[in-house]
Amino acid sequence: MSLWLPRPIVVFVFLSLMLAVPAQAAANKSDLLDVLLENGSISQEQYESLANEGAPAAGESSQTDEDAVATPGDDSSADEEGEEDVAESDKRLNERIADAVAKKIEEEFPIKASYGSKGFRLETRDGNWQTNLQWRFQFRLTHPYTGDPRQVDNFYDRDKTTLQARRIRMKIGGHGYQPWLKYYFEVDLQPTRDADDSSASASSRLIDARLDVAKYKQFGIRVGQWKVDYNRERVDSSGRQEFVERSIVNRIFTIDRQVGVSLRGHLFEGTHADMKYYAGVFTGEGRGVSNDDNNLMFVSRLQWNFLGRDLGMRQTDVERTEKPTASLAAGYANSKGKCTRWSSSGCGNLDGFQRSSAADQGQYQIHQAVQELAYKHQGFSLQQEFHWKRILDRNLNNGNPDHRTDFYGLYAQTGYFFNEIIEAIPEELELAFRYAFVREPNKDDRQEENFRQEYTVAANWFFAGHNNKITADYSYLTLDDDVRRSNVSDHRMRLQWDISF
Repeated sequence: MSLWLPRPIVVFVFLSLMLAVPAQAAANKSDLLDVLLENGSISQEQYESLANEGAPAAGESSQTDEDAVATPGDDSSADEEGEEDVAESDKRLNERIADAVAKKIEEEFPIKASYGSKGFRLETRDGNWQTNLQWRFQFRLTHPYTGDPRQVDNFYDRDKTTLQARRIRMKIGGHGYQPWLKYYFEVDLQPTRDADDSSASASSRLIDARLDVAKYKQFGIRVGQWKVDYNRERVDSSGRQEFVERSIVNRIFTIDRQVGVSLRGHLFEGTHADMKYYAGVFTGEGRGVSNDDNNLMFVSRLQWNFLGRDLGMRQTDVERTEKPTASLAAGYANSKGKCTRWSSSGCGNLDGFQRSSAADQGQYQIHQAVQELAYKHQGFSLQQEFHWKRILDRNLNNGNPDHRTDFYGLYAQTGYFFNEIIEAIPEELELAFRYAFVREPNKDDRQEENFRQEYTVAANWFFAGHNNKITADYSYLTLDDDVRRSNVSDHRMRLQWDISF
């Protein structure tokens, strides 16, 4: 009965033996070389070269004439020199065999391992299977607020300085069977909770789980759970932001993560008609929740890359985009259900909105739209969004379905690496500024309005692009409350280290 082992195992065992036993007898050496030759791990030429390593050339003696004539008192030195020659010969032999085996493993082992921007990568040599694994850690210091104060009372809450392990996440992505059948999972370990929350608030949660059929750039399908392709600020990863956190606009208008299916594609690539489209159907219940009625959410987005170059979903121009790259986009969404807002935690409600007994029959009808502009070139970045959102409450005012509430919001932000024009400034440093406003109904009287504004300046230091950076920002926040006839304002400071492995 013969024993067969895969070739990579044979050469690995051989390499281990050669490294573990630096000097082998000639017979052992020959036996090991025979195994490699029979297994096909080395060629006949390599076999002969390794077998003759250290042997005297034809016509030569193993000793010089001087060595052949022994002189009195020289026996010990001759023995020592001979032992050194044998040791050196064995060392060279082992090095050559190790190099040959290592080369063979590199060429024929079925799995390749590497590290890149997406973390650690394992990939088959035929390219049909790939897995990327990345860990991300975000540590944040804030004072005096951890979030955005939205009501007058929030501005007078007790100040607090907080240290947070804000995000600790594991990302797994790649493809299988074919390079165009892609997958992605992301787990949030949810490390931090408020003092009065239950321990369940700090439990792990699956936030992304999606599959992409992307054989053709012009047409693809995505299914699963992910951040809906609606607006840039939300789709931009929290690890690819220009500021410590998204603007005050985000909470009101984000659609966030949903479960559903989407069609997408990239058309007229490389021309001035270059565009991307997205059209999807979702449950509208937010992350990790199945639909509990017959109502669905419909979302669409059209992005025009009018300079003929696609602009990816990440903020800042740390890559120093060589040619001007820009996009103009618009999105629309409508849904009916119990939610008036969404977040990473799932379905919820904006200030002043509550679920009623008819929530399961679709209490709120929501229509919303966004206009978006983004641009990058040689260290300069700009992006802007204008939002509108209308909520129809069918259970307000004795079921009057025409009662509506409108929200408006805008943010504009810009950043620049001043090293591009002033050489003395470090190339790792970026400075940025953002302005944002939200015009929303007052939670106590929807006929009146609240008007909130944000002015934020930031400094980023990139050690390894977005994968390792420190961000510090300072915000001046204001609120005009029409009901209380009150104008309040305050300052906020944040410092954050975001690193991925």
